[in-house]
Amino acid sequence: MRTIGITGPTGAGKTTALRAVEALGGAVFDCDAVYRELLAESPEMLSAIERRFPGTVRDGALDRRALAARVFSDPAALAELDAATHPYVRREVERRLAEAARDGRPLAAVDAIGLFESGLSELCDETYFVTAPRETRVRRVMARDNIGREAAEARVSAQKGEEYFRARCGRELVNTYSDSGEFFRVCVDHFRRLL
Repeated sequence: MRTIGITGPTGAGKTTALRAVEALGGAVFDCDAVYRELLAESPEMLSAIERRFPGTVRDGALDRRALAARVFSDPAALAELDAATHPYVRREVERRLAEAARDGRPLAAVDAIGLFESGLSELCDETYFVTAPRETRVRRVMARDNIGREAAEARVSAQKGEEYFRARCGRELVNTYSDSGEFFRVCVDHFRRLL
């Protein structure tokens, strides 16, 4: 099984690229979804959070407000939270990748903006950055989330810049297509060559 990492900023078309992997019989692992599952199901990870941030786990459940108050305005605290949780996410993604390989999946994609900080890129044979022109991304976010231009601009501006991804990824998938179906076909054709 070939494993690839797919990352990129909002509105670039990452979801379309991931759908292309699934169309080829591949498995897709959304690391943010894995993180949320572990918050609900992993006493181990919750204990790691509580050790770093006492008072944020109550009765076996995360107190999201208490944690947000402690970490989201403090970059150092956020980095500490990442250090506490990333090993659990990585371990679970590794387990799921092994399961997909046993199932005979030809391809797997790991989806996470934090692919590099969490060490997940080490699990991938190749990493891809999906990009699109800024104005295209703004329009896509407006349409997708049914929000105004100002809110979409703010969301796009809050993302990591293209140079961040370009410096860390092996390959770039440029999405300049007005129709997502075209980009989907381009991705299918490209990923098929990996098999």
